[in-house]
Amino acid sequence: MELLAGLGTWPGAVLLQQNGTIYLLVNASHILGIALLIGAILSLDLRLIGFFPSVPVAVVAPFLSRIAACGLGLALLTGAWLFTVRPAEYAGNAAFLWKLGLLLIALVNVAAQHRSAAYAMAMTGVVSPPVRVRAFASATLWLGVLLAGRWIGFL
Repeated sequence: MELLAGLGTWPGAVLLQQNGTIYLLVNASHILGIALLIGAILSLDLRLIGFFPSVPVAVVAPFLSRIAACGLGLALLTGAWLFTVRPAEYAGNAAFLWKLGLLLIALVNVAAQHRSAAYAMAMTGVVSPPVRVRAFASATLWLGVLLAGRWIGFL
């Protein structure tokens, strides 16, 4: 609890607590990161699942993966900063804990997908069932992270 209390007194947290404009900009940046992440990852996942077969995976996957990674980085950075505003309250929020759990599982799924030989084969146009299953899991997990994040404000 001392660590959580300390986070709330960090100068970055105090800045957000005392300056509504800065809080607004950080919050909007968090939403932008989420939009980049979800938009790119859902587009890629849908292609891997089998939608839009005329679009070559090798053409869109590197671009969409980079966009998703940038969005993830922005969302994680700004999300961590927003957490410092009320760390003890968020740490006790069931929706926040669900969000973190789903986020962890989604990241493990991303690592498994990108490290698989089947994903490398998908770049040649051969999208195997394991790639499709991980893509479906990815879409479901990232939407779960999004929903849990929205749920935080309601608990």
